[in-house]
Amino acid sequence: MSFSPQSRVWIYQSDRKFTAAEETAILNKLAAFTGQWKAHGNELLAKAEIRYGYFIILTVDESQAGVTGCSIDSSVRLIKEMEQEYHIDLFNRFNIAYKLDGEVKVQGKEDFETLVNIKQIIQDTIVFNNMVQTLAELETKWEVPFKDSWHSTVFSHLL
Repeated sequence: MSFSPQSRVWIYQSDRKFTAAEETAILNKLAAFTGQWKAHGNELLAKAEIRYGYFIILTVDESQAGVTGCSIDSSVRLIKEMEQEYHIDLFNRFNIAYKLDGEVKVQGKEDFETLVNIKQIIQDTIVFNNMVQTLAELETKWEVPFKDSWHSTVFSHLL
């Protein structure tokens, strides 16, 4: 399947890394969901993936059919069910992901702030901007250096 760069994306970041078994089970649930995902009876051209063992990414190419509030609600229900089943937190926007020595780490806001303060997170540290909205942004603006991210604005008082 080929997806337009303007395809919409939703990123759900886990508070912990999925086990290999969890990742397989979650991918199976996501594949079943995206295979039948509809908006007002129209099939959506959709896919789901997991990156780095932390990020569930849903993509919908709206050139075929547009996403509706009801279709988004159905995806959120699925994500909430997975939260319950796997005892993970996928909606806490205060959990911040970054890379340290090429490995993804997730910290709460206060712990992340401490890492910035003690210079464990520096200007060139890669952070994840889960607010990207299109496939093109996912590829170019999702993994960015701290200095080029919204994080640097929020934590600028520590720099």
